[in-house]
Amino acid sequence: MRTFAVSGVGLDRPGIIAGVAERLVAHGVNVADSEMAILRGHFAMMLLVTAPEELDEAVLADDLLAAGQSLGMDSLTVREVGGAAEAAGQAPGWVVSVHGADHPGILAAVTRTLADAGVNVCDLHTRLVGEADGRPLYVMLMEVAAPAGVTEDDLRAILRAAADAQHVDVSLQPLEPDVL
Repeated sequence: MRTFAVSGVGLDRPGIIAGVAERLVAHGVNVADSEMAILRGHFAMMLLVTAPEELDEAVLADDLLAAGQSLGMDSLTVREVGGAAEAAGQAPGWVVSVHGADHPGILAAVTRTLADAGVNVCDLHTRLVGEADGRPLYVMLMEVAAPAGVTEDDLRAILRAAADAQHVDVSLQPLEPDVL
């Protein structure tokens, strides 16, 4: 089996997921992992899909491009990726939430602080909601995996330093496993 990354962005409307999924299955492609969301009125999708060895990537790409255009997508691309099994990392063990008055640099500062400590961000969502101090309220939720030797106290100290520098609040909770 071959693995491909499919990504797309366009103004949100009903039928985008169905249209893309129908084109994929027509080529014998299976959606393995996906993230899809509406971001400020734009629909964004990222898919990791598996396909038979004999799949013609150019034919799939052309078909997806045509489907994307008919769905009003701004972009819809497919690229072969490799090494997914070898790159599988440590499972997340913590949930980090950050919130405060929005300003440039929050995402960069918090994720750089975590990366410098060897902490991997496994899932991340941000959103502007309401207002704080006359500015939009920035909310970020992350699932992170800490390397061996990084304790809960270490994580709290790392996050507190970033939060203080950015004038935001941060919390850390153990990740409770979800049952799908």
